[in-house]
Amino acid sequence: MSRRSPSPSSTRRRRDADDADRYRRKREYESSAPRDRRDRDNESARDRDSDRYRRNQDRDDRGERYRRDRERDDYRRDRERDRDGRRRSASPPPRTSRPRSPPPRASRPRSRSPGRPSSSRPRSPGRPASRPRSKSPLAPAEDKAKPNFAPSGLLAAATNTVRTADGRSTLLKYNEPPEARKPSQGWRLYVFKGQEQVDLLHIHRQSAYLIGRDHTVADIAIDHPSCSKQHAVIQFRYVPVKDEFGGVSKGVVKPFVIDLESTNGTHVNDETIPTTRYYELKASDVLKFGTSAREYVLLHDEAT
Repeated sequence: MSRRSPSPSSTRRRRDADDADRYRRKREYESSAPRDRRDRDNESARDRDSDRYRRNQDRDDRGERYRRDRERDDYRRDRERDRDGRRRSASPPPRTSRPRSPPPRASRPRSRSPGRPSSSRPRSPGRPASRPRSKSPLAPAEDKAKPNFAPSGLLAAATNTVRTADGRSTLLKYNEPPEARKPSQGWRLYVFKGQEQVDLLHIHRQSAYLIGRDHTVADIAIDHPSCSKQHAVIQFRYVPVKDEFGGVSKGVVKPFVIDLESTNGTHVNDETIPTTRYYELKASDVLKFGTSAREYVLLHDEAT
């Protein structure tokens, strides 16, 4: 069966339909192309914004870390400065002075024999004269960072402080020695003013008696204005006695007096004793303090 050829009208209609479809697809492609481009532009813009945000965030993080590091360094520097200041104020090191070099010795002219010619050579003009060198080495500088364990005297001052009920405190100028002992004999002080006896003091009940105008700490109070607040001390000390073979036998307890650097001094038998030194007393000795007219006669039970 033979196939019939299409008519011109059907051919034209099919060609028009193909052109319309091709035009539709072209319009769809052209309309869709700007949307894709717009999406790509939006995506690139979003990428640029995210990169800018990330850079700003990194810059802020770096600034925050830098600020924290600065604050930590300043804090450590302040702590080290305060620690050094406390060390210097607690225990200041002594100032070291540079030793001076001794003055050069004057050269003495040597005596020359009359028959011997002088063999002195002239000094070259370009060579300087030799200077005398100091033989004393420089003192090593003390390290300020090391601790200072030297005694400051604060503990002794705290133990020698006597406080009264009203809150006042008095610092004692005297400490008893290790050989201080309580006497076994009945020592007494007879107080005379002129030819009249005005008082009798028993001084065998303890090992030391402080004499002065300060009634807070004085064991024997003296109200004369020429006496110091802490004038002198009568101290009983154990003294070892050697036997005939040179060995130490049983010792004895003897009385001593020590002047505490008073203004007008302490006198024994009308003689001024040296200050801050123990002076041995014997029976019938007469003690006077300052310029007071009172005399203190020292006796014990076995004295005749």
